[in-house]
Amino acid sequence: MFRKTTLALLAGASSLIAVPHHAMAIDAAAPAGPAVIYANQGAPQPPMRTAYVQPQRSNMGGGFIEFLFGDAPSSQGYSPQPYQQQPGYYGNRQLPPMDPQQQMLRQQEEAAGDPAQRPFDPRYEKQLVDYSGKESAGTIVVDTPNKFLYLVQGDGRALRYGIGVGRPGFTWAGVKTISAKKEWPAWTPPPEMLARRPDLPRHMEGGPENPLGARAMYLGSSLYRIHGSNEPWTIGTNVSSGCIRMRNEDVIDLYGRVNVGARVVVM
Repeated sequence: MFRKTTLALLAGASSLIAVPHHAMAIDAAAPAGPAVIYANQGAPQPPMRTAYVQPQRSNMGGGFIEFLFGDAPSSQGYSPQPYQQQPGYYGNRQLPPMDPQQQMLRQQEEAAGDPAQRPFDPRYEKQLVDYSGKESAGTIVVDTPNKFLYLVQGDGRALRYGIGVGRPGFTWAGVKTISAKKEWPAWTPPPEMLARRPDLPRHMEGGPENPLGARAMYLGSSLYRIHGSNEPWTIGTNVSSGCIRMRNEDVIDLYGRVNVGARVVVM
């Protein structure tokens, strides 16, 4: 009887020994959790467990059978590691290069939103032009509607500069003379301007940030001046409270060409 029982156990064990390869193949083909495939993953790598869930220990009795069918970690010091996101999945993303035409349109939109980025219109560059008016050499002629200032040279020629003029309601016309000239003038807003703009400073010393710019030529006893500007993008526009503004480089040039007492005709 004992001999028959022993043979039966050996036969059962031999049949169990043939199974493990089949069981392991099933475990390899069907992983315990859903696989995550990343777009930037290279060639397939050997399977590696990045997260481990401790299974419930089955009641297999331990020993050789437990070794064959069990999925618990070995007793060689292995400890489960938490899941870690694959590096580079969210980082190092690069957008495709922008189309050149689209990039140019974007730059134009940015320039329109920031007046300081607007290019200077070449029409308003200083240039020598023909002049057919009746004014004599040394006279300044201000063409308000077209935003040009002419310094008559004689012989049918004039130097022409681009200017900024008064806003609607602040334009004027008449004949004045240059009563004073100042380099880097200080600025004291008149009471009328302070009434409209109480946020303005009561006084500002001359300098690059001063709205009168690098030079100023005062027109008679009026509040008006021909002066420079630290806002060159306003040349060619109706922007001032009646003063005639120029680019700093242009007003410096004009300042050196005219004297106190020069005639100024504003149209």
